[in-house]
Amino acid sequence: MQQGLNEALREAMAADESVIVLGEDIGDKEGGGTFKVTSGLSTEFGTSRVRTTPISEQAIVGAAVGAAVAGLRPVAEIMLMNFVTVAMDQLVNHAAKLRYMSGGQTHVPLTIRTATGAGGGFGGQHSDMLEAWLAHVPGLTVVVPSSPAEAKGLLLSSIFDDDPVVVVEHTQMYWTKGPAPEPGARIPLRTANVAREGRDVSVITYGRPVGQSLQLAEKLAGEGIDVEVVDLRTVAPWDSRTVLESVAKTRRAIVVHEAVGRFGVGAEVSATISEELLGELASPVVRVTSRDSAVPFAPHLEQAYLYQMSDVEDAIRKAVS
Repeated sequence: MQQGLNEALREAMAADESVIVLGEDIGDKEGGGTFKVTSGLSTEFGTSRVRTTPISEQAIVGAAVGAAVAGLRPVAEIMLMNFVTVAMDQLVNHAAKLRYMSGGQTHVPLTIRTATGAGGGFGGQHSDMLEAWLAHVPGLTVVVPSSPAEAKGLLLSSIFDDDPVVVVEHTQMYWTKGPAPEPGARIPLRTANVAREGRDVSVITYGRPVGQSLQLAEKLAGEGIDVEVVDLRTVAPWDSRTVLESVAKTRRAIVVHEAVGRFGVGAEVSATISEELLGELASPVVRVTSRDSAVPFAPHLEQAYLYQMSDVEDAIRKAVS
């Protein structure tokens, strides 16, 4: 995934000189980024287009918003998602709202890349999945890729979108391997993907749980349980049509995400399914999420905090029975 993201940035910068990248330690002199996603870019495109910034998320996002309004296509890296909270004013009150407050005359073609996720022992201030915070803000598109090819295609589309997009990358997936897409291939934003078709139950998810759900689906297929896996790709605005079509077919839905359950993306998806398909459901919609807690540092507690695929399997078995 790290390589796919790097290739997306390289292809975008080569295709359009208005694409610039800024963030902490992203230049090659500073190591090419914490997760090496920007490695080689400053050498290839110069430090005027790949700018290492001070440690100030407010400055990074504020400068990126200004650059976007002025006609550039900035890609701002916020090293870890918890630190997006430092720049919420710039992101929520400026980037997300300028199109509305200008009557559609001012667009903000800004992409923010940020990393997060539990499982690496990074502790509570470096691991939160906060996509539901951002999904609550009209004007922001929030993307969570599930594989290397998805990451590349979604990032390319985000960079060339005319409105602000936040791309949430999982720290434990940077070294995930997968097939490489064709150069320049883009994946449309705000459109879900049926990653695996099935007839018995729909698993609706995004990010890291997608691959895990596909593995579980193959296991259960051997027992005659046919699981459909829907990858939201974009969690806001989410593709309710594809989800509802899937659940209308299977009549059962399990919603899975790593973020805590309370007020999460899963709550919105579950509520919509229940409102639209209540009379057609064969079983209640079930959410499987991480525990309502700060992410623990101790490895055994961190694993206890995380959503468990065994719980997803139990929910599927109960639904189909």
